[in-house]
Formats: sequence, C-alpha cells, structure tokens
Amino acid sequence: MTISISIHGRDLNVSPRLREYVETKVGKLDRYLPTINEARLDLTEAKSARSAADRHVAQLTVHSPGVVLRAEERKEDIFAAVDAVLEKMHRQIERYKGKHTRGRGDGAGAETVTLPPEEVVVETTGQVVRRKRFALTPMNEAEALQQMQLLSHESFFVFYNSETNRVNVLYRRQAGDFGLIDPEMD
Repeated sequence: MTISISIHGRDLNVSPRLREYVETKVGKLDRYLPTINEARLDLTEAKSARSAADRHVAQLTVHSPGVVLRAEERKEDIFAAVDAVLEKMHRQIERYKGKHTRGRGDGAGAETVTLPPEEVVVETTGQVVRRKRFALTPMNEAEALQQMQLLSHESFFVFYNSETNRVNVLYRRQAGDFGLIDPEMD
C-alpha cells in the first residue's frame, strides 16, 4: 500500500531535494505499520527560537484506521529534524503495535457505529476562536487511554465508547490518575 504524503512548509521553502528526501523516508513507514494510509509532515523554521539548535521543527502526523500518531522534533538542521521525528515515530509505532488489541465485541464495523460529527456552538461571553472536527472511532476505555498516551494528550481525550455506544471524555485528574465523563441525555 502506498502512503499519501503531504508536506507543508511554514516560513520555510521546501526544496525539491528536501521533498524527495522526505517522501523517501516517510514512504518507508508502511514497513513498520502496513495500515498507514496518510502522512502529513509540517516543517517550520522558527526564527524566534531561543537556541539555534531548536530552530527547525518537524511535526509528523500519521493516519491509520483507528489510530492517529503524532511526533514533533526540533533540531538545528531541517534534515536532522526530519530524521529525529521519523525515529520518534518508529518508537511510537512499535509501542502502539506492542499494546494494540482490537475488538468491538459485537463484530460491528466502525462505519456502522460511528456517528457523524456535529458542529458545536458554545454560548459564552467570550468567542470561539478555533473549531476542530474529527472522526470518532469506536474503542473501549483501555484503547482510549492508550490512544490518549500515544497522541501525548495531557488533559483529555474524546472517544466513542464501543461498550456503551456513547461519546465519552477521558481526562487526567490532578492526582495523576484518570477520570471518565459518560454523559446521559435527559
């Protein structure tokens, strides 16, 4: 399977040499996880970085059915940043594969139990400055906790609970353990 690779440069010119280098390196990720269907690499040159060693930033996001993996690295050279982010992604893929067990219990496919995303309107005295839309993949609590850790989400993670057939929010408590919000309709 070939990976759809998109490369985006912000405050950085993506040269043909850099593009070819990235496509070659990122294209090999399917050796580690064959189900990867899309990869996005964001390259940034942070001119305001405190240290020259942190000037070039590479952020790699990989989409595979049921999982999104993300890694970011900062280095003095853009090629070194790409290599470092790929190395970090390899470790995340190995960790994911080591822990990954999949099952919905009832055998239903993801497309039959996933709800279409709805637009959220929040009425406050402030203003909504950013909206995010994402597909909810059915998973149990253990898988949601694993996905939260893989994505390095520190505070919360929204998921569709395949055991209760409801949207839940997994969050980190101040004590360091986790809580689960399981909303009910009146």
